[in-house]
Amino acid sequence: MSFWRRELRATYAFVERNWNMVKRYWGWEVVWITYSIVNSLAITFIGAGMEKISGQPMNTQYLILYLLVGTLIWSYLSVVFDSISEMIAWERWEGTIEYTFMAPVARPTHMIGTTLFSVSYGILRTLIILGVVTFFFQIDLSRANLVGAMLVLLIGSVSFIGFGIVAAVLPLLFPERGSQMTHIIEALLLLISGIYYPISVLPDWLQKISMFSPATYVLEAMREAILYSKGTSDLLPYVWPLIAMGFITIPFGLLVFGIVERFAKKTGRLKRSG
Repeated sequence: MSFWRRELRATYAFVERNWNMVKRYWGWEVVWITYSIVNSLAITFIGAGMEKISGQPMNTQYLILYLLVGTLIWSYLSVVFDSISEMIAWERWEGTIEYTFMAPVARPTHMIGTTLFSVSYGILRTLIILGVVTFFFQIDLSRANLVGAMLVLLIGSVSFIGFGIVAAVLPLLFPERGSQMTHIIEALLLLISGIYYPISVLPDWLQKISMFSPATYVLEAMREAILYSKGTSDLLPYVWPLIAMGFITIPFGLLVFGIVERFAKKTGRLKRSG
């Protein structure tokens, strides 16, 4: 069997294994999808209620769609980030970390399989949330540039994958609290990326930091495409930074992960869980 054929089969094996884990822990999946749906509805109802809260007439339909875009995109990106950043934690919880890391499979193959799963799972979960939300609200997407929006989302996913790989280093370095530490990175990205508000309301120093978050560009581009019906060519100013981030963060993440993996093997941190 050729090297590339073997690696392709291994990539698919990681995708299939992760889907089998979803089926095995279906109870947890029900919990998290229910929480995500309720959270999305609660945030979207804020937009619907702003006219009554403020006592001033306003375009609540615009606010609903503005918050819905942020909610759905963050739901998707956070799933991609979590699936990649917690892949070490899942191996440790399942008791398979030593087998996986000693298997004759290239680490990028392992990560590509995890990435393909995270993207497909994130899209499925986001579509479920969108379907439920549209049952409660009248969402008009007839003028939206959905093709451009999807293009930006896929490119933004690549950039977020790089951040996830870098964050995946933490469970290797800190077996006891590493997986929780990845949520600190996620929370900071949530704060600075303009998920539920324009980044212009942030302090100047946070606005400067927000320029390093791929979610900032994804959200702004998605809102331009969906809320203002901007053409795909008009979204290119948001696409180039995302491509640059992907070219930087993914190789950097793989490099750092390789260094930390060798360190973890030498110091016996792979099996340790407490």
